[in-house]
Amino acid sequence: MYHDTSVTITALNIVKTCFRLRSLLESSVKRNLAEGILLSGGLDTSILALIASRFASLKAFTVALEGAPAPDIQYASLMARHLRLKHFIYYFDERELRDAVKAVVATVKSFDPMEVRNSVAIYEALKAAKREGLGSVISGDGCDELFAGYDFLVKMKGEKLKLELTKLWKAMSFSSIPLAQMLGIQVKLPYLDPELKQFAMEIDWRYKVQSEKGRLWGKWILRKAFEGILPDEIVWRAKVPIEIGSGTTILPKMFSQKISDQEFEEKRKKYLAHDKVVIRDKEHLFYYEIYRSTVGVPYLISSQGKKCPQCSSNVDEAATYCRTCGAYPI
Repeated sequence: MYHDTSVTITALNIVKTCFRLRSLLESSVKRNLAEGILLSGGLDTSILALIASRFASLKAFTVALEGAPAPDIQYASLMARHLRLKHFIYYFDERELRDAVKAVVATVKSFDPMEVRNSVAIYEALKAAKREGLGSVISGDGCDELFAGYDFLVKMKGEKLKLELTKLWKAMSFSSIPLAQMLGIQVKLPYLDPELKQFAMEIDWRYKVQSEKGRLWGKWILRKAFEGILPDEIVWRAKVPIEIGSGTTILPKMFSQKISDQEFEEKRKKYLAHDKVVIRDKEHLFYYEIYRSTVGVPYLISSQGKKCPQCSSNVDEAATYCRTCGAYPI
């Protein structure tokens, strides 16, 4: 058993919690069935694929940047074979990447590099589903926020973790929603189903972050709930951001090679002087110029609340980063 001064989590409690969690997930997925799923081969989407495939003939979509290391392909293919899903793997090239960046920046209204890198993969997967004639897909959005999946959360515990999770729950938003709307396809988010969401918010933090196999794991109770049901490689796969799984993590290097140092310095100084926007690197510059031409120069809409020191956008009082430019910490 796991013990601290306030909570005792016994083996029986773990079994009961796993059973309840599986039951809630099944109900949530049944209410949010779709024709396809955006399958990364991570724990979150693999659980949804497992459950949804019991009730629907599901098509799975996995994307990667052409020529880049993309571990999602390996894990998603494993899950697709395990569940006997019709699996569509699509590699997008540099031309498509540039078009995707423009669509993402204009739709999400952000030039935060991490947001863009993650969202271009989501955009390409949604596009692939639409090309196959699908009108709806399932996404795993919300799982990391609700069950402490991010690496920075795994290092926390107790009140600090609860406080950080509460802040995340208030601020969480997902680019899949506006991107799907823009493409004319519906995205279903089973992890955000009200009953499951409430359960996740209320269970003790020790069910979310726990030590096993010699390391700390986020989403621990989800892993225990599907241990022996999903392949071990999936259950105990470490969390990787979408940009790593899909290969878009190479974009900083790519843009660094395509924009000269002189051009970068000239434009960095110009945008700082004219727009009061801090450009941090060449990738950031590329995204900002698209943002500037499609959305406009960021500015303070309301004098109430906090202002981003790097782009002058409004940010929530409790925010630690800027959704518009990606400045962190603020």
